Amino acid sequence: MPELPEVETVRRGLQPAMEGATIARAQVNRPDLRWPFPERMAERLTGVSAPAFGIAVGVVMVLAVILTSAEMRKARKEILWSVIAGLAVVVGWAGTQYVFDTGFTPVPVESHTYSAPLGDTILYLMTASGSTLNFGVGSVAGVMLGAFIGSTLKGHFRWEACEDPRELKRQIGGAVLMGFGGVVAFGCSIGQGLTAFSLLYYGAPVTFLAIMAGAALGLRHLISGFAPAE
Repeated sequence: MPELPEVETVRRGLQPAMEGATIARAQVNRPDLRWPFPERMAERLTGVSAPAFGIAVGVVMVLAVILTSAEMRKARKEILWSVIAGLAVVVGWAGTQYVFDTGFTPVPVESHTYSAPLGDTILYLMTASGSTLNFGVGSVAGVMLGAFIGSTLKGHFRWEACEDPRELKRQIGGAVLMGFGGVVAFGCSIGQGLTAFSLLYYGAPVTFLAIMAGAALGLRHLISGFAPAE
């Protein structure tokens, strides 16, 4: 018997419509009523796990882009590396979640981004004896090592320097702007432009469009300039 009569009244009212039916979609908007809901309640109601649903949606989106664009279908190498980049983000989430569940000390569940981790890496290099490694520092080190190995194998590795003082000023100014932009957007072009999309974060498309607009503006300035029309 339920504890309260009104609970039994609600149950009897729902029974004709719910009994034997299949719940196609469920959304849990709060963690409890009088007591906490069971873990993964929505998944248990629908029988569809969140990872499986997310993977299915992602595959459909990728196939839709590929099938509707002849140019995209020809760019097989770009598709391959795009898939690898996406899998790197997934592995980041899955790996830190595994360490969080099975490790001796809890760690943040996170994936790739390069704004805060670059700062963490610099701090670690300065105070290695007084700090510990984390996912961000390992991610930065892995990207640098992978870039070095890949460029060396391809024969593209070389040291570069700014020969023109004006170019050096532009690069320093761009780095400063990117630093401020990464802080304001809560992530860089990878953190907000890629990783945040995997969480369906509403700020991701806004940041992505801003990145595209800034790139177009910068390229126009470098290529043709903004001299006033005569």
